[in-house]
Amino acid sequence: MVNGFLQAPAGEPHGGLLASLVQKANKGVIDAGHELGGAAARMATTVVACALRYNRAVIAHVGDSRCYLTRKGQTSILTRDHTVAQEHVRLGLLSANEVQNAETRHVLSRCLGGELIVAPEINEHEVFAEDVLLLCSDGLHNSVTTTEVAAVTGHGADLSVAAKRLVDIANQRDGSDNISLQLIRIRSVERVGMYRGRPYLLR
Repeated sequence: MVNGFLQAPAGEPHGGLLASLVQKANKGVIDAGHELGGAAARMATTVVACALRYNRAVIAHVGDSRCYLTRKGQTSILTRDHTVAQEHVRLGLLSANEVQNAETRHVLSRCLGGELIVAPEINEHEVFAEDVLLLCSDGLHNSVTTTEVAAVTGHGADLSVAAKRLVDIANQRDGSDNISLQLIRIRSVERVGMYRGRPYLLR
């Protein structure tokens, strides 16, 4: 996905680009499984990716890897887990409280490698200077709360130190799953408006 992003034409809309790159990644997982054969033929994974331009963050994800936003000491989740339990919440079969103990909370309803075509969820958010974005696997977010994410990553924290602290917390509480994360601080933004579907800088 990174290579495809770097090779993309300048100015290509990030939503469509990320959707295309996720499809290519999905094919890559399927092809790798077929080449390895055996149990590996059923390999699957999750993905979360973020592309930044001007004052916008476009996020694409499949599965239960997440993106969090920390702003002014408060952390919110910008993605929705693609699990059977969360689908049951969406359909009104489970409450938000019940999902925490549901047996299906770790069963993926969408993943890379599961089907020939995958439907990434894409959303866009405005970002501001000093916002911190956290992209992570479930090995982290199953063990660390949003309150702890805010405490560790907020108030100008050194992100290298914050990343190690988050991994340490997750390992102390569980450590049975892989823990992957990326922290991004927004240093500055360019505000834009739209005219006839095209962005222009606001001075």
